[in-house]
Amino acid sequence: MRAKLLGIKGTWREVADSANTTIHMEAGEKEPSSKWKRRMLLCEHSPIRQHIIKCKWYDIKSWVSIHFVRHKIGIEHWVRTQRSDRTKIDRDDLPQDNLIEHEFEANTQAFINISRKRLCRLAAEETREAWQLVLEQIKDSEPELYNVCVPDCIYRGWCYEFKSCGFHKTEAYQEKLSDYRSEINE
Repeated sequence: MRAKLLGIKGTWREVADSANTTIHMEAGEKEPSSKWKRRMLLCEHSPIRQHIIKCKWYDIKSWVSIHFVRHKIGIEHWVRTQRSDRTKIDRDDLPQDNLIEHEFEANTQAFINISRKRLCRLAAEETREAWQLVLEQIKDSEPELYNVCVPDCIYRGWCYEFKSCGFHKTEAYQEKLSDYRSEINE
């Protein structure tokens, strides 16, 4: 399986201008700082939703793709069909681990939301791996977004699962939680 970044729509300057509109300020001229972007992402203010990222998985297992298709707010999916009339293969003969292509376009809020569920250690390992591949694709161009895409235990500051994996009781968890909160309320 591999992932590829296909493009980004909406600039951080546009996000900042929309944020200025909401607080009755005029549009700015300079590019927002990394610190400002991170704060906007942590605050999850509505203007971040106009920053949209398009990615594609190649050779992703069908059942892993289904985990992502369940996410529907702020994201659109295009998954290679398994229709018999298109593929000339009886879809009933295809296993759940059949390799397919899955393309999606998601806003930054969707990236945060998906990360909360799909980076959790209780999520299927293959699903975590698929999402991590996408995050690695955006790491260089969107480092602030990459750094706020965390599992729910980090996002919430505690684990709410009925049967926890126990990560929230480790020193590594405390370090990750501290890193995530590092710029909150500075």
